[in-house]
Amino acid sequence: MLPRFVHALLALFLFCLTHQSWAQKTPSRFRVIAFYTARNDRAHISFVHEANRWFPKMAARYQFAYDSTSDWTKLNSDFLRNYQVVVFLDTRPEAPAQRAAFEQYMKNGGGWLGFHFAAFALTPSTYPQNWNWYHNEFLGAGAYKSNTWRPTSARLRVEDRKHPATKQLPATFKASPNEWYRWEKDLRQNPDIDILISIDSSSYPLGTGPKPHEIWHSGYYPVVWTNKNYRMLYVNMGHNDIDYDNGTNRELSFTFGNPDQDKLIIGALLWLGSRNKSKASR
Repeated sequence: MLPRFVHALLALFLFCLTHQSWAQKTPSRFRVIAFYTARNDRAHISFVHEANRWFPKMAARYQFAYDSTSDWTKLNSDFLRNYQVVVFLDTRPEAPAQRAAFEQYMKNGGGWLGFHFAAFALTPSTYPQNWNWYHNEFLGAGAYKSNTWRPTSARLRVEDRKHPATKQLPATFKASPNEWYRWEKDLRQNPDIDILISIDSSSYPLGTGPKPHEIWHSGYYPVVWTNKNYRMLYVNMGHNDIDYDNGTNRELSFTFGNPDQDKLIIGALLWLGSRNKSKASR
């Protein structure tokens, strides 16, 4: 008879072989690359770090591959052909070659998920509106106009209950605290834009100031939408609350960990990753 420890070693060996065989038969469903800058505003930096903790956990659960980089020079055709979905966690590419590579990637059927500050453009600022295709055609929103303050949660209304990213959501749900943006263009007037989620009127007044114009009392504000001509989805979430007032810079809120909001984001990513490479409507 073999000693017990030999039996244990054989069992471990067989388990490893079985696990390796299973892993080889279940490759990643798709590959995701997230770009970020993480230099502008502690709230955006907090979100980027949080996202880079959360997405790998979701990748393991839903069997996709997740990579992230702050090296925007990798935004080129050779690098992007390895990925089915690109994520902008914050900011956007600035170099003309990087912008051209991303535009071509999207026009060739690539997928994109953008968060909060990735759509920001204000002239004059560090991020001026100097990329017409991205802000006017692709996102459709044009320039940033204003925001709520402080970061606060809002009740959101699902506008399109049939979209794969939203069909599992309730009619309304409470979002994590966020700085909400208002845009130059009325997305309702753009036939290419499908507004998925907007701020529900029960949220007003939204924001606490101290500046009166940073408190919204009425209006229509889309926060999640897609462009029917591309494999893309933008979510306005991605600005954590930070203790600026007391100078501690402590994180007071997080974007992930909200069940409905998490369901939205993972649903969006799985929808983007599961589609064929060629452009097609859902």
